[in-house]
Amino acid sequence: MFRDDSQSAPLEEGEVYDVTIQDIARQGDGIARIEGFVIFVPGTKVGDEVRIKIERVLPKYAFASLVE
Repeated sequence: MFRDDSQSAPLEEGEVYDVTIQDIARQGDGIARIEGFVIFVPGTKVGDEVRIKIERVLPKYAFASLVE
């Protein structure tokens, strides 16, 4: 059965999630994970508990923004 890569991510663009920032990327963005899937969240630091909106989903990771 053919599997579409865009459907393998456990999240969708435009969705909002509550996450905890677990790591910091080399570029300084916070890193959260949902079901092991990496999400880069600019403007955060380790330990932050934040609400994020998924902006862009790629095959191995996603980018999100903070929701006020």
